[in-house]
Amino acid sequence: MGVTTSTLTVLRPGLIDYREAWDEQRRLHDAVADGTQPDTVLLLEHPSVLTAGKRTEPADLPIDGTPVVQVDRGGKITWHGPGQLVGYPILKLPDPIDVVAYVRRTEQMLIDVCAEFGVTAARSEIKGRSGAWVLADERGPDRKIAAIGIRVARGVTQHGFAINADCDLANFDRFTPCGIRDAGVTSLSAELGRDVTVAEVLPVVEKHLTTLL
Repeated sequence: MGVTTSTLTVLRPGLIDYREAWDEQRRLHDAVADGTQPDTVLLLEHPSVLTAGKRTEPADLPIDGTPVVQVDRGGKITWHGPGQLVGYPILKLPDPIDVVAYVRRTEQMLIDVCAEFGVTAARSEIKGRSGAWVLADERGPDRKIAAIGIRVARGVTQHGFAINADCDLANFDRFTPCGIRDAGVTSLSAELGRDVTVAEVLPVVEKHLTTLL
């Protein structure tokens, strides 16, 4: 299932295995880079999986032997699974290529999505930490509500973002999320005290995707 606007094709395949989605990303990436496919965003969920980016260190890995998929994105280790909306924008970046500016646009989109649900998210005040964060308050330290991990090749983006809707946050206890030991992880449901489903988040994210362009 998908929808196409004048600038962006959005595909919503539902729950899809991580490796299968990665294969589809690579196929789309080649097509967008070759100019045979318009900018495309995959919005989906994965069955439970741990993926490790290029900066993952041994100390970040799970101690219970959980399998980890090694991937070619930036960043460290993270979890994907039910209750989390994952987005893979396959976009041709304008020249000159500015990866940091693209990450900032992605952060702004995620912050805007959280705001629509009444959750105040922000960029981390700590250098080098990407994503959208609920900053420290009376409920606890900084906690990440949405993660970003990307790769750019041939001027086209790959991998992307994940926003926690109503996932089981205990999944993040098995490893060191993004290699960060002094902050937590949260979800829209945890912050609002009500169940916010992926189905509820998906159209809001879709509405804000043009921020990435």
